[in-house]
Amino acid sequence: MSKEIEPKSRPKGRFRLFAGLRNNFLTGLVVVVPIAVTMWLIWTFVGWIDSWVLPFVPAAYQPEKLIKDLFGPDVHLNVRGVGVGLFLIFTVLVGWMAKGFIGRSFLAWGESLVDRMPVVRSLYNGLKQIAETVFSQSDETKFDKACLVQYPRKGIWAIAFISTRAKGEIDRRIDVEPEIMSVFLPTTPNPTSGFLLFVPKSDVIELEMSVEDAAKLVISAGLVYPNAKDPAQPAPAGDAPETAP
Repeated sequence: MSKEIEPKSRPKGRFRLFAGLRNNFLTGLVVVVPIAVTMWLIWTFVGWIDSWVLPFVPAAYQPEKLIKDLFGPDVHLNVRGVGVGLFLIFTVLVGWMAKGFIGRSFLAWGESLVDRMPVVRSLYNGLKQIAETVFSQSDETKFDKACLVQYPRKGIWAIAFISTRAKGEIDRRIDVEPEIMSVFLPTTPNPTSGFLLFVPKSDVIELEMSVEDAAKLVISAGLVYPNAKDPAQPAPAGDAPETAP
């Protein structure tokens, strides 16, 4: 009788171990990377503000000098955030003064001087308008909704944000429809740049997703769908339930 040779079994346990370690590592990256990058950005931003603000503080009141006076000359501590606190206090005081009669008068006098300087005038007015738009607390200066528009040609759809209804000369010159909407079409993956489009309201499809969710979709280049698990949407082909014959 011939002896049957049994095939050698593959070391599946070892491959499963490495696959599990790889999956755990990738899962850990998903958790650790956003936290680490966020903390690094905050730490860097705070240090950048400190480097601008602390040079204006007298040498006798510098944080490092005060720490050495309290704990000894051999103590070295990197105290970050002091400049941020001073900047916040200074900004609050300036805002409080600007609301008063004297502050408004002084601000108007300073802006009248700036208006006489050709280059400085354009720079200051542009930055002021941007700051008023970004930090304004009114709802008129915020994106209202996310929408879909056909860009760069019909049949191709892009995500945009509804700004306002077109006004002034723009509304008068565009004679297509009674209502023209101004929308901002962001670029991927940097949504801070993009295009300002004036689109007829009938060509704008408003989305139910929030502006934040639409921004995530743009930044991720279509990889993060906020309503991907919406039961109203059709299931993928591989996840289709089996039907009985």
